[in-house]
Amino acid sequence: MVQKKIVEMFDSIAPKYDVANRILSLGIDKKWRKEAVKEAVSKIDKKNLKILDVACGTGDMIDIWKNTIKNKKLKICGLDPSKGMLEVAKKRFPEINFYNSYATDVPCENSSVDVISISFGIRNVLEIEKALREFNRILKENGKLLILEFVKSDKEKKFRKCIDFYTNKFLPKIGGIITKNKEAYEYLPKSIENFYTVNELNDLLKKAGFEVEKVKLFNFSQVAMIIAEKAGKPAN
Repeated sequence: MVQKKIVEMFDSIAPKYDVANRILSLGIDKKWRKEAVKEAVSKIDKKNLKILDVACGTGDMIDIWKNTIKNKKLKICGLDPSKGMLEVAKKRFPEINFYNSYATDVPCENSSVDVISISFGIRNVLEIEKALREFNRILKENGKLLILEFVKSDKEKKFRKCIDFYTNKFLPKIGGIITKNKEAYEYLPKSIENFYTVNELNDLLKKAGFEVEKVKLFNFSQVAMIIAEKAGKPAN
């Protein structure tokens, strides 16, 4: 699937996206997001943080940032290529600056951001190596990259098979009923299967100039939290 087609797909499901997410994940994705945010911030000894949430969608991760971190002053911006998603996000957070742009072309200056978060979005970036290099460019020295994403399994696990069965068989039907776009939710399991394992993703991060600090798996290894630090320039 080409990048433009993916963006158009998210445009079409934007009005019902939040409702579908809550139902399909039973709300557990909010728990993962909160834990990831707390973990990332615990590794930063600064009171003022400039945060860019990439592939921000309707603003779920922005909401977590705003309501989870109380002991630091946050300046948050959001970025997403889907105009439909951003229309919803802007209504939810009129005080936030949003960029309608791709992860491979971020309209931020070099070394200007303390933290980049991207939750359940990097899997939809077709030029992922280019995007990681772009993240390296705009992060400050020792800046943090927080990734929360569905990953391909590199081991056969009994319970993982059960989770994958739900994702492949039931999720497209339920998501299709809620959003009236079954194709979008048929895309999800296919995109997970075509994505990277945690180890493969870590290798890409290292090539892009990051040092992986922490990895934690959720949902029987279907979801990975990766926290990486900008450690240098990307490899040639």
